[in-house]
Amino acid sequence: MIVSICLLVFFGCGLNFAQPGDESYVSKTEFDALKEKLENLETKLRDTEIRQINSDSQIAELKNQGKLIISDAKLKETETRLQDSETRLNNSENQIMDLRKKERTKVMFSAAAGGRGAIGPFKTDTTLIYRAVITNIGGAYSPSTGIFTAPVAGVYYFTLFHHTGKPYGTVLYLYKNNQQVIMTQNHKAVHETAHNGGNAVFLQLQPGDQVYVRMTANSFIWGGNYHTTFSGFLVSQV
Repeated sequence: MIVSICLLVFFGCGLNFAQPGDESYVSKTEFDALKEKLENLETKLRDTEIRQINSDSQIAELKNQGKLIISDAKLKETETRLQDSETRLNNSENQIMDLRKKERTKVMFSAAAGGRGAIGPFKTDTTLIYRAVITNIGGAYSPSTGIFTAPVAGVYYFTLFHHTGKPYGTVLYLYKNNQQVIMTQNHKAVHETAHNGGNAVFLQLQPGDQVYVRMTANSFIWGGNYHTTFSGFLVSQV
């Protein structure tokens, strides 16, 4: 617009001061034609400026959209990485808890039959109660019932030993719940004054499984001096 005003002033001055015959003389017709061209140029310039502004706005909008898309992608990537980190953290915590639980779970016991002499014979099979507790870490053995109850799932190791003599034999069975697992036996002594025997076994138990020793009818053991024992311990949790 400023350019057009300057040109109009210039041409106006030329009209006012130039005379016919001068080199700078411009007729009114030529001036009108130049003015029209100038106006057309101004119109085109304004259109170009408007298009440039619109283009700049569109470019800025596209850039912002691009940034938003990139930000969303980065956000999703961050969320995925965060979820993976949380999963790994939870797995690590569970492993640590399992290790700590296994470390804390210690089960072992040893108990002797106790008493001052023979235990038995009885008319029926009888669960032996080993009353003289030597060790009972974890409290899984009951000296009032003679029964060991597994506190956790795992592999356990059990031993039983007995001492006996005249005039009866000895037959002891180790039970898992209601199932006979192993036995130890001695016939009644004839020429010897006493017999000793024992056995051992690994058992895979679930929480609540019971292990105990039963003596058959017409058998007996010697309870004094800690000869006859029942022991067990947790080897490994599974």
